[in-house]
Amino acid sequence: MEDLRRYNPEGSVLRKTQLRMLDILLMVSSIFDRHNIPYFLYGGTLLGAVRHGGFIPWDDDLDIGIFPKDIPQIRKVLQKELPDDLVYQDRTTEWNYHMVICKVRDKNSIFDDPYSKRMKERGIYIDLIPYEELVTTKWIKHSIDFVYSRSLRGIHNYSDRFIEKFLGYVCYLPSIFCVWVCRTWTKIFHSHKWGDGYGWGCPNLMREEEIFPFGTIQFEGYNFPCPANPSEMLIAFYGDYMQIPPKEKRATHLAEVTFLDE
Repeated sequence: MEDLRRYNPEGSVLRKTQLRMLDILLMVSSIFDRHNIPYFLYGGTLLGAVRHGGFIPWDDDLDIGIFPKDIPQIRKVLQKELPDDLVYQDRTTEWNYHMVICKVRDKNSIFDDPYSKRMKERGIYIDLIPYEELVTTKWIKHSIDFVYSRSLRGIHNYSDRFIEKFLGYVCYLPSIFCVWVCRTWTKIFHSHKWGDGYGWGCPNLMREEEIFPFGTIQFEGYNFPCPANPSEMLIAFYGDYMQIPPKEKRATHLAEVTFLDE
């Protein structure tokens, strides 16, 4: 059997990055638990918990799911209660931040990935990904994701292309209105289908009973909330998720990490 520990041996840059992400998650989870804010392990982090008991050995990403209705409270409590070496980041904290997801970043490092190149805060981070009840017509969700995400890129100075900036300002308010209409629709006529929030494209819709009530799963020796049926979510995302991918598909986002406190 292949020894996957060669990707992130103790003391390697990748392993130190993963452990810094884990420290951020532990701090965020303690604040969320204190304020009864729900969250759950998501995406590749959930896959790592199920298949490896922690990080996927070659992964440099950590994702948790949150709910859009909780974002105002999340923003408030994290900005107030995070220690000085961590910072909350979203479109309200930095003009050049162009995504619907939120991040909590480490201030004692620099994570040099292309998504952070224009941002003030550029440290190692975890992603807080909005997850919500959605309309079940996929072309509507895909269309909103496409227009909304690109309008954010345009108005938040992520792109230098004039056409993207122009379309950003033209399409931003209509896309916001479309999101409001969809959320109002599902609030009245529940679809009971959940997925990534509007503006963060992901085609996989999950049945409500596969998400709630949350269960618990171990990740790097700690227990965290997870969807009620992790297997169904992972099948939807990855197919045969217990199968280790071939070497050429073991992708990492890691470009260059600098630890400022070493």
